[in-house]
Amino acid sequence: MTSRVLFARLSPLARRHAYQLRPAIARSVAPRFNYSNVPAARAISFARVLPKLFSKFATLGAVGGGATIAGMVYIQNQASAGVTYISDLFNKTKTGAESVAGEVYGGASDTVSRLQRGWLATKDKIETPQWLQDILEGKDAGVGGSRQDKGSPEPEGEPPKQSGAGPAAAGAGAAVAFGYNSDDEGDEKQQERIARDDQMMLLTKKMIQIRSLLQSIGQSESLTLPSIVVIGSQSSGKSSVLEAIVGHEFLPKGNNMVTRRPIELTLVNTPNAQAEFAEFPAMGLGRITDFSQVQKTLTDLNLAVPAEQCVSDEPIQLQIYSPNVPDLSLIDLPGYIQVTGMDQPPELKEKIAALCEKYIQPPNVILAISAADVDLANSTALRASRRVDPRGERTIGVITKMDLVDANRGLSMLMDKKYPLRLGYVGVVCRVPTSGATMLFNRGNSNISDAVVKNEKAYFSSHPEFAPNSPVSTGTLTLKQKLMHVLEQTMASSLKETSEVVRQELAEATYEFKVQYNDRPLSAETYLAESLDSFKHSFRGFADDFGREQVRALLKHELDQQVLNILAQKYWNRPLEDITPPLPETDPLTDLPKADPEHPLWHLKLDTSTSSLTKLGIGRLATTVVAASLQTHIDSLIGNSTFAAHPFARQAITEASTSILRDLSYDIADELEICVKPYKYRIHLEDSEWSKGRENISKVLKNELKDCENAIKYVEDQVGGKRKLRDVMGFIDRVRSGQVVLEGNGVGGAGGFSAALLTKGREAVFLRDRAGIIRLRLTAVKSKQCASKNNKYYCPEVFLDAVADKLTTTADLFLDAEMLSKFYYSFPRELDTRLGRSLTKSDIERFAREDPKIKRHLDVVRRKELLEHVLKEMEGLRQLENGARVRSGRRPRSDSGESSQKRGWGVFSR
Repeated sequence: MTSRVLFARLSPLARRHAYQLRPAIARSVAPRFNYSNVPAARAISFARVLPKLFSKFATLGAVGGGATIAGMVYIQNQASAGVTYISDLFNKTKTGAESVAGEVYGGASDTVSRLQRGWLATKDKIETPQWLQDILEGKDAGVGGSRQDKGSPEPEGEPPKQSGAGPAAAGAGAAVAFGYNSDDEGDEKQQERIARDDQMMLLTKKMIQIRSLLQSIGQSESLTLPSIVVIGSQSSGKSSVLEAIVGHEFLPKGNNMVTRRPIELTLVNTPNAQAEFAEFPAMGLGRITDFSQVQKTLTDLNLAVPAEQCVSDEPIQLQIYSPNVPDLSLIDLPGYIQVTGMDQPPELKEKIAALCEKYIQPPNVILAISAADVDLANSTALRASRRVDPRGERTIGVITKMDLVDANRGLSMLMDKKYPLRLGYVGVVCRVPTSGATMLFNRGNSNISDAVVKNEKAYFSSHPEFAPNSPVSTGTLTLKQKLMHVLEQTMASSLKETSEVVRQELAEATYEFKVQYNDRPLSAETYLAESLDSFKHSFRGFADDFGREQVRALLKHELDQQVLNILAQKYWNRPLEDITPPLPETDPLTDLPKADPEHPLWHLKLDTSTSSLTKLGIGRLATTVVAASLQTHIDSLIGNSTFAAHPFARQAITEASTSILRDLSYDIADELEICVKPYKYRIHLEDSEWSKGRENISKVLKNELKDCENAIKYVEDQVGGKRKLRDVMGFIDRVRSGQVVLEGNGVGGAGGFSAALLTKGREAVFLRDRAGIIRLRLTAVKSKQCASKNNKYYCPEVFLDAVADKLTTTADLFLDAEMLSKFYYSFPRELDTRLGRSLTKSDIERFAREDPKIKRHLDVVRRKELLEHVLKEMEGLRQLENGARVRSGRRPRSDSGESSQKRGWGVFSR
């Protein structure tokens, strides 16, 4: 046999062995390509170099070929070790792994280094051309880059150069990440299949993104893209299948029914991610890298459903980002039950069936899970799918626990003809072997995909019934690939119909936006800015109107009330504690106009009254009164502004004003006390100040007299009339004057009157006497005796009012300069801080949506923008799909759609 014949026969054998590399490599991530220009490049690995080596060997002479065979025996052994190394490298992908392209390149480089060591052991015995030495020494363009410039001539005996390894290696990694098997159909066909597989992944990812956008729009059942709905009876292995796809144990576990709400699971492939994480978008928990925490959260959310309700149709949205998952949209539902437990509502079985039937309606894809140890005739999932999908066109059957039955029975179930499904059945063994609890199979928070795949391969490879050439589908990797293809097809078939619905919804939103809001754009940020500007404008108007004059009026009114309190304590009558006769007064107030001006009693009363007024704590009193008035006006401004409908903003504005006034009051109160300190020791009045005080106190006494008269009328209404009150008051007067003698103080009732009636009578007598004293003092103030400041002991009311006026003048001047000016300067700036720079985007959005009218406006604007964005993305998808069809030599799809006939399993077929 000549050397050419020998190598001609060895070359196909080497090619078949080389292609065994691809299915051994577990896919980690899908490459990120530009959607409009997806490269179709072949992978760089020793698998492609080996056949060309044999082709070159065929050109050697008989002697050279024979000598080379000995070296190739060792090289082939090293290649086998390289294959195993690459397989382990991709099957043991961990959280902190490098990107796929880098790992493929690293694996290929390591393979070449192994070949180098084999070559060094035999090169002294074999004479080879330079091109083979370059390949074995890692200089080939397919491994390390182009060996020479594009324009340089190729040396004699060199094979054609390969393209760069970067994008090609990434494309190869994406093509085989989910168990992509290829036949020996030539490099061109394999290259096209890899590119189409990548294109399918990109298209699916894009459609899942669009589906998420459509979910956020809501308000229409037809305004969505299909998902894969997972159904099955309890203990059928439904959770194990989902966890094998994700690679983590994250679903609720428990002895009783723990899945009580639908779980909308979105898997997002992240090729360059350094970690796997999950998110609950509706809950705002952020990224969760501990999947045991995800499991706990899902358990808590499910168990929060009341026991009497047991199941709820409110879905839980969960998104998982990982380089080890495909782009899929899945919905996990509560498992079917056959018998209701004693602690469960009797209608639970019907509720679960109704919930599942709601989700498995078209166009969703049904993933019917059945256990291998249960006959398909008794499969609850298949029966449910048959009701809504009688022809089995959108149902994928999954047979779990294949290792629990005989291999022949498992094979017959996968090839079942009694319950045929167009999408077929897939057999899986999703259990992670407990005996493999080594560091490699560490369950914890590590990825369990490798353990599941190894366990499945060990089982299926040990049974000839499931050989690679078998007509049945087995393994989680095959299931992942099928789910991707089916979801892409189903979503693509719904694109046109969904696009029409989006156009209709957009037309309605545009019409509402134009009619109700006159095309006026609105955002939460602009609404907050406009509201804040309007409030500042109102505050500026208040600041212009509220100044020293208003502060003076506030303080004078407060000090007038303090003067009346002091007069009541020092000069006027006191409330009656009982109805016993009072002690006689030595110097009654009625004798004051005729009293001796040098009498020490009247001097002492006036001096103590003045001291009580000046030492009242004017600083604290004045700042408190003014701060309270400012806060009241701020609250009024809030109530008349757009902030009235926003509790969050009301609280922020109130806290801003309160904090500023509190800080100012501490310092200003002490400083004001220092300013009024001279009045605590000596007060000198001018004639004008006396006259002003005389005039003002007359008004104050008249108002107080009116208040007393109104209070007497109020008591009359309470006791049942003027006549009845007069009888009670007459009885009290007779007792106090000694005409009637009582045993005790009359607290329990006396004279035929109840204790409550006597209490009201005492109050009325006090008010009557107070009104009499005030009338007496009004007469005295208006007399000539009180016209001169020298008679201040005869007219204590006038003197105290003049002192209060002096204190007010000092305080209002200081407060206007220190409190008002600083508050008017600081308050707007504090508003900018609290309602501007310190707010997050979510805070601003929450603020704007507190107003129902603004919320409706924002919803219309957001809905219109989202619909426009979704429609644009859908058009981009259709262009991407048609472009892919042109590149693959197929006819682009027109807007009217294609015939439903001859729809194969093409990547973009509907």
